[in-house]
Amino acid sequence: MRKSQITWSPQGAPPRDQTWMDVDHLASVEVSSEDADYPIESALLPEGKRGWRAANPGMQTIRLIFDEPQKLRRILLVFEDTENSRTQEFILRWSPDIQYSSREIVRQQWNFSPPDSVREIEDYVVELSEVKVLELMIVPDKSGGEVRASLVSLRLA
Repeated sequence: MRKSQITWSPQGAPPRDQTWMDVDHLASVEVSSEDADYPIESALLPEGKRGWRAANPGMQTIRLIFDEPQKLRRILLVFEDTENSRTQEFILRWSPDIQYSSREIVRQQWNFSPPDSVREIEDYVVELSEVKVLELMIVPDKSGGEVRASLVSLRLA
């Protein structure tokens, strides 16, 4: 019989030996819009505290284009909304080339319902090789409201 012990760690807490990728030096980023007070760097860099927020309502895209193809083992996304009740959907895709022959990793919906349900943490263990493009599409409100998309954090390992 093969067995192993399950160890518990709080949701969203990286393993002690987790080293996040230095996205700042490994990739360029494209974003469909951004609020000047909440630039995309705030969600991608470890020192970012405020996260990213779109300048406009509606669907938004964040696209990382790596200088050299990367191997991804973990993708951590954190969303938060303390003000709006809504259903958000996001789609995470990757591509081995710049022509965007993308492959879907996950499509996820989440119901924000302040004050109880305000933070969504999605932590994916993946085995992706030769990743040239990672794309996150966010539909902030499936009912078509005027909510702007936001992202507290995107970390890759």
